[in-house]
Amino acid sequence: MGQNGIGQPVPREEDPYLLRGEGRYVDDVQLVGTTIGYVLRSPHAHAEIRSIDAKAARAAPGTHLVLTGKDAEVMALGVQSPRMPRKRRDGSPAFVCPQFVLARDRVRYVGDYVAFVVADTLAQAKDAAELIAVDYEALPAVISTEDAIAPGAPVIWDDCPDNQAYFHEGGDKKAVEAAFAGADHIVTHMMVINRITTNSMEPRGCLAEYDTHEDRYVVRCTVQAPHRIRNILATQIFGLPETSFRVIADNVGGGFGMKGGCYPEYALAALASRLVGKPVKWMSERSEGLLSDEQARDNVTTAQLALDNDGNFLALRVKTVAAVGAHNNSDRSSGPQIANLGVLAGTYTTPAIHVEVIGALTNTMMTAHYRGAGRPEAAYVIETIVDKAARQLKIDPVELRRRNTIPADAMPFKTGLVYIYDSGDFLKNLDDCTTNGDYDNFPARRAESLTRGKLRGIGVSNTIEASAAGMLETAQIRFDMSGTLTLLMGTHDHGQGHATTFKQVLNDTLGVDSEDVRFRYGDTDQVTMGIGTFGSRSAACGGSAVRIASDKIIAKGTRIAAHILEAADSDITFDGGTFTVAGTDRSIALRDVAKAAFLPARLPKDIEPGFDETGVYDGGKPTFPNGCHLCEVEIDQVTGVVEIVNYVVVDDVGTIINPLLLKGQILGGIAQGVGQALMEDMAIDEHGQVLTGSFMDYCMPRADNFCAVDIASNVVPTATNPLGVKGCGEAGTVGALPAVMIAVNDALSALGAPYVQMPATPEKIWRAIRSAAA
Repeated sequence: MGQNGIGQPVPREEDPYLLRGEGRYVDDVQLVGTTIGYVLRSPHAHAEIRSIDAKAARAAPGTHLVLTGKDAEVMALGVQSPRMPRKRRDGSPAFVCPQFVLARDRVRYVGDYVAFVVADTLAQAKDAAELIAVDYEALPAVISTEDAIAPGAPVIWDDCPDNQAYFHEGGDKKAVEAAFAGADHIVTHMMVINRITTNSMEPRGCLAEYDTHEDRYVVRCTVQAPHRIRNILATQIFGLPETSFRVIADNVGGGFGMKGGCYPEYALAALASRLVGKPVKWMSERSEGLLSDEQARDNVTTAQLALDNDGNFLALRVKTVAAVGAHNNSDRSSGPQIANLGVLAGTYTTPAIHVEVIGALTNTMMTAHYRGAGRPEAAYVIETIVDKAARQLKIDPVELRRRNTIPADAMPFKTGLVYIYDSGDFLKNLDDCTTNGDYDNFPARRAESLTRGKLRGIGVSNTIEASAAGMLETAQIRFDMSGTLTLLMGTHDHGQGHATTFKQVLNDTLGVDSEDVRFRYGDTDQVTMGIGTFGSRSAACGGSAVRIASDKIIAKGTRIAAHILEAADSDITFDGGTFTVAGTDRSIALRDVAKAAFLPARLPKDIEPGFDETGVYDGGKPTFPNGCHLCEVEIDQVTGVVEIVNYVVVDDVGTIINPLLLKGQILGGIAQGVGQALMEDMAIDEHGQVLTGSFMDYCMPRADNFCAVDIASNVVPTATNPLGVKGCGEAGTVGALPAVMIAVNDALSALGAPYVQMPATPEKIWRAIRSAAA
């Protein structure tokens, strides 16, 4: 006890069995008689479906079922729709365009769902799909985010001729206009935040089995929130009570937001299992995932910052066109673009902010949540415009930030947009990070790089985000008669190390050793309820639920211990897993109390036998993880290749449960931020064809793209939840995206090169260098 409590660098207990290949992923589960599902997808970005002839496919060897959008069983299925009310610019309701599980009359992006084939093998299913004759009439398509809302753009939905699904406005427009009118300086900058996709280690997949005895569907799938997926499948798509579905998500090989959605394949596999009377498995191939996984980002933003002659921020104005994709079909379509706009306020005292967002429909796959989900985009906007302002006003970028940073003694601080920060020491983050990164001696390093033909640049971002608010989470502590226990969590572990961290919380609160705890999650039959894992919420919400459940266990255990020890309840203390009569040496271990709890003869008459408590945390107020990143790069002037030569982080994520896992989360987030900044890109041509349709073309960072990363912590616990944690899952990406891009463009500024938009590929940089030379 104590060695595995909060604050200890305990290795992840799940790593050994995963490294041995002993995980239980969807494709590892084999049921008797399993058939294979395959989706026939649209080759067109926009087309009418004149007809579909599936007769030959249905007669193909090994084929059990072919479903199309006009089949009665498919037509009977419902659709998802947004639950959060949005508006258009004129105040009318947002344009909602649900997605059928299979297209009926029109396809609207390459990869759209046309037919679902079930056969004995994948090869037979693919062969049958090739026999489906689909008569398409190609229609004009619009792919570019900016082009989608331009006058005369092709119309994706007849009832939405301007292709604008929604309009969102926030902040104080009048105050911003007044501040701009009196400003000494106005800095304007346009930023393209490119479209990317997740490419999780495990592709999406599902295994559905219809239980005829129970008249019930059991769906194993690669999801981050099993209870939410059960709710959508049951109530929105099948129109059944939730008890008609059991959703199981065992090991999931990475999610990053993309696996938070309820995709059509899950409903199709469930329906097909009932129709064929056998289990149906569908697993995405990597090229298929690049077409059909939810994609992310894809914003075009123009930002303006107003300042006085002393460099004080007066107001910020931001206008964004955000690609929705072909369907505004759930809250996932608008969540990243709107929910985290408060991050635009950054760590600064800017008194007035106004923001506008247009959700643009395009003939592309839908965009949704990806690590950060709007936070990295907003952080990139504010940090980049601050850096541009520093260059325009000829003030050192760190000094300009320092002048405008919210001081620690100003907490709680109401920002100019949405958020009220409860805690944080942003100046210390900035000072520690620049000290650790030897910022003051950068000019000498830049000069030395030039002697080797390299351009050296430095980027600093001092960012903040919001997480963990408003959605409940559960933890159940279930002791058995032997005195050991099972911890059942509503959050979902898809690589975060929950089995380790939540046991650390239990060790800290109840004094139980990790080997005495069985950890379960991801099964809607075993876990009462849960919202799932996303948005850096698990430690704050799930951990707080564990603390609440633990307090209930201690309260009941105190009464049982008092009865056994023949003392008053008020005389019992609990510490380190032992109940003690205060001032004496009489005590009883929690484990023995748990055993006694199942023996009615040893209990007070008013105590119910058993030792099982559930903690429900309501989500509370938002937490605000924050931190400073410093990135230093060298650019080869001949090839345009970028090398990261120095990277330093100082983060405040509140109470640190496990510093080892924290560093892993920060490093993973940085890798994904670096990936988007330097190489990742969903390249789609004007016809909607995906050019980066395999890992031959979609580039992701590898170990040799990084230097050693120096990670330090500035711990400022929050008082908004019982553990004082703020969340760390998004932090690395939020800080990395702006820091890397600022560093690259700082290096190019020495030549007077034009600003390079992300991803800053060698080709783009090479062209910028040649442009400057010309």
